Amino acid sequence: MPKLRTAIIGLGMMGTNHARVLSNLEGVELVAVADPQGDAQKVLPQIKVLNSVDEVIKLGVDYCVISAPTAFHEEIASQLIANGIHFLVEKPIADTYASAVKIRDAAKAARVIGAVGHIERFNSALQEARKRVLAGELGTIYQVATRRQGPFPSRISDVGVVKDLATHDIDLTSWITGKKYLQVSANAAFRSGREHEDLISVSGLLEDSIVVSHLVNWLSPLKERKIIITGEKGTFVADTLRADLTFYENGKIEISQSELAHFRGVTQGDVHILAFAKPEPLVVEHQNFRDAVLGKPSNIVSLEEGTTTVKIADAIIESYTNKSLVKL
Repeated sequence: MPKLRTAIIGLGMMGTNHARVLSNLEGVELVAVADPQGDAQKVLPQIKVLNSVDEVIKLGVDYCVISAPTAFHEEIASQLIANGIHFLVEKPIADTYASAVKIRDAAKAARVIGAVGHIERFNSALQEARKRVLAGELGTIYQVATRRQGPFPSRISDVGVVKDLATHDIDLTSWITGKKYLQVSANAAFRSGREHEDLISVSGLLEDSIVVSHLVNWLSPLKERKIIITGEKGTFVADTLRADLTFYENGKIEISQSELAHFRGVTQGDVHILAFAKPEPLVVEHQNFRDAVLGKPSNIVSLEEGTTTVKIADAIIESYTNKSLVKL
């Protein structure tokens, strides 16, 4: 069976990582990269770096990875869709909800397969957490709290932490719980002299009265990536930097003091560090998109899901801008 011919548009940090994976992915041949700045890091000395999307299209590729800055996603995706080329676009799908809708609807009309590169979905700790949550191991879910903070990445210039980082947490929270956002309220800070927010604190509510909080910033020397899921039977803590998942079980010791007998809280129980396979998330993401293009069973982040995430991100920005609660 001939290999799928693929190309990358944008050779920044993520484009470089995509190139590494695609150069070794079974059933795929990386035939081109397009970036007007060329291959400054000499990542692909064996492949000529093209200047434009049009040059890539002329090569007759089966699918492309879009890893250009978010502001260019709609323009690039539109060109690919018009030529029947499937695409995996780095998250967020677009810089505005209106732009995301255009990409989603155009791809659907043209029957082009599109997916959004929400890579954290393929982190093994979160895959394991979701499987266990949906299997009922925590019982009813009460709360999801996320912390995603670290130093400012100089490569980001076109969006703030909401579109660049918080979109991970928005997507993951809905995906893990299987529930939709109903409302959000947010406060933001601008501390680094840029036009975009570099700190955001979000409170939200999902279906089934699940309380949500997201703390995201580019202002901390501590790099942290954690998702804490609390339910009636205990708490999962996922650390995606290490791909670790820990289960804090509710205790089974009954409260006997008469003055506390009316209190129906929980006590601390056993702590379980869970074991599971830990493949590289980017490899798993590409394996799934390759299979989707081939018509095989796969798990990709759909353009519809990516569009919904941007809608919620826009609501968060509206909330902190207008100092209001935004219902979805």
